[in-house]
Amino acid sequence: MLKKLLHSREITAFGAVILMFLGVGAINPAFLSPANVWLCFNSSVVYTVVAVGIALVIITGEIDVSVGATLGITAAVSSTMIRDGQPWALAIGAALAVGLAIGVVNGIGVTVLKVPSIIMTLGINGIVRGLIYVYTNGKWVENIPFDFKNLSQGRLLNSITWFYLGALLLIVAVHLILTRTKRGRYLAAVGDNMGGATLLGIPVDMTKFMAFALCGVLAAAGGVLYVSRVGFVTPIAGNGYEMKVIAACVLGGISLTGGVGSVIGAGVGAAIMASISRILVFVGFSSDYDDTITGILLIIIVVSDALIRSRAVEKARRLRLAAKTQHVRTEGKEATANE
Repeated sequence: MLKKLLHSREITAFGAVILMFLGVGAINPAFLSPANVWLCFNSSVVYTVVAVGIALVIITGEIDVSVGATLGITAAVSSTMIRDGQPWALAIGAALAVGLAIGVVNGIGVTVLKVPSIIMTLGINGIVRGLIYVYTNGKWVENIPFDFKNLSQGRLLNSITWFYLGALLLIVAVHLILTRTKRGRYLAAVGDNMGGATLLGIPVDMTKFMAFALCGVLAAAGGVLYVSRVGFVTPIAGNGYEMKVIAACVLGGISLTGGVGSVIGAGVGAAIMASISRILVFVGFSSDYDDTITGILLIIIVVSDALIRSRAVEKARRLRLAAKTQHVRTEGKEATANE
C-alpha cells in the first residue's frame, strides 16, 4: 500500500512542489516565509476550482477549452448584478446557471452531435468571448461593493483563506465521489477504454455529458471567486485560463488521453501554476515569462507522459510475446519427449 502511494502521480506532483519551493528558497530565502507560501496557495483558488472541473472532462478522454470564456462571462454576469444591487445569492445563482448552460451545450455537441470536443469547445469559446463584449459593451465592470470583495480576504488562523479551504473541501468531496461511488468510477472507465465501458453497460455518452455540465458549473464558480478576488472584470477576463488549468491537470498527473489521474493532482498542479509568476519574481525574472513557462511545462509533461505510455505498451507487448514463445517451447519439448 505504501509503495503504491509513493509511486502515485499525485505524490510525485506534491514532491515537485516541495522541491520547487525549496529550490527557489535556496536562491531567495524570503520566498519561504510563511506569509509568502500561504499567498502562493491562497492565490491558486480560482485555478483550483476550474481545474477540478476540467479534470472531470479530461479523465473521460475529452477536453474543454471553453472554461476560460465561461469564467469570463459568468464573472461579468455576477459582477454586474452585484454592482447594481441585486442579491448576492441571485447573482451567484445566475452565474452558475450560465455556466451550466454552456456545459450542457458542450455536452450535447460532443455526445449527441458527435463533434470532436476540441472543435466543439473551441467554437463555444469564440461564441462566448463575443458575448462577453456584447454584454459589457466592451467596458470594464467596476465599483464592486467592498463587502463582496472582502469575502476573499477572510482567513482561518490568519493563514489559509476561507475560499481556499472551500476549494480543498471541494477536492476531497469530488475525489471521494470519483473513487467511492459507482457513477464516479464511470469517468475513469470511459476514459481508459470507451469500447470496454460500453460492453460493460456503462452509459458512456451520459457520463461525458455530466462531466461537461459539471465542468461548466465549476468554471462559473471560478468566475464568481474571480470577481471577489480581483474586484473588477474586463472583457478579456479568464483569457488564457484554459491553458493554465489544463497544464495544472497535466502537471498533477492526469493523462490527456484519459483514464488516469485524480482531482487531487489537479489541485496540486493548480498550486504550481499559481506560483510560477511569484517564483519568477523571486529568482529575478519578469513575470512576463509566465505563459512561456506554462507552455514549456505543458509540452514537456505531455511528451513525457506519451513516452511513458509508449514504453509501458511496448513492455506489455514484449511480455505477452515472451509468454507465447515460452508456451510454444514448452509444447515442443513435450512433443519431443513423447516421441
